[in-house]
Amino acid sequence: MNTKKLFSTVAFAALSALGAPASMAAPQVFFGETLGAGEDVRLATFANATTARNSFLSNLTGVGTESFETFGDGTGAPLAISFAGAGTATLNGDGAVASTAPGETNGVGRYATDGNKFWENSGVFTIDFSAPGAAFGFMGIDIGDFNGQVTGTRGNGGPTLYNVGNTMGGAGGGVLFWGLIDTAGFTSISFGNTQSGTDFFAFDQMTIGSIQQVTPVPEPETYAMLIAGLGLMGFVARRRQRKLVG
Repeated sequence: MNTKKLFSTVAFAALSALGAPASMAAPQVFFGETLGAGEDVRLATFANATTARNSFLSNLTGVGTESFETFGDGTGAPLAISFAGAGTATLNGDGAVASTAPGETNGVGRYATDGNKFWENSGVFTIDFSAPGAAFGFMGIDIGDFNGQVTGTRGNGGPTLYNVGNTMGGAGGGVLFWGLIDTAGFTSISFGNTQSGTDFFAFDQMTIGSIQQVTPVPEPETYAMLIAGLGLMGFVARRRQRKLVG
C-alpha cells in the first residue's frame, strides 16, 4: 500500500471510530436520598435526590417530565401521559393525583417536588410504554417512614426486579430520586410496596426517555482505536514530510 493510500485508510478508520454508535451498555441505576424532617415539614431543597436526578438527566437529551400539574385531584388510573420524543405512557394500577397548598405537606408527609400535585400511592402501579423505553426516573416523597420498601420491576420478556433502596423507619417527608437507564429497552416498569396499605408514598417528576434519547457514550475500545489511528496518522504525516525535505 502506498503512503497516500495508507494515510487515507487510517484517517477513515479514526473518523469512523469517533462516529461509531456506542455498544449496548449495562443497565445504570441512579439513586440519591435526602432524609425528611417530619410529616409537617416540606423540604425546600433535597440535595442528594437532586444530584442523582441531574446525573440521570445528563445521560439523556430532549426528554419529557410529568409533574401532574394539569390533572385534577382524584384522577386515577388509567392515566395517559405524553413524553416528548418517547411517545405515550399509560399509568395503570393503584393511586391517584393529589395536591397540597404551596409550601405545605398533606399533613402526613407527602407533597410535590415540582409544583403542588403528585401521584399518591400505596399499592402497585405500572407504567406501560407505547414504544420501548430506555430510561425512567422519578422523585419519591415520604417513602419508608412506615417501613415500606419500594421495588421496581422492568418488563421486557423476562422481568428484572430492582430494590429502590430507600431508608426504612426514618422521619416522614424525605425525598429520593431513583432512575434506570437500560439501552436494551423495556416496555413497562412496575412499582410495588412491601407495606402496601400501610405506607403511602408520593411520586413526582416522572421522566421517560426513548432509546434514541440516551446520549451515546463511546466505549473505551472506541477511544483506544481513535487514539491509535490518530497516532498512526501523525507518524505517516511526519514520514512524508521527511521525504519531501530529503
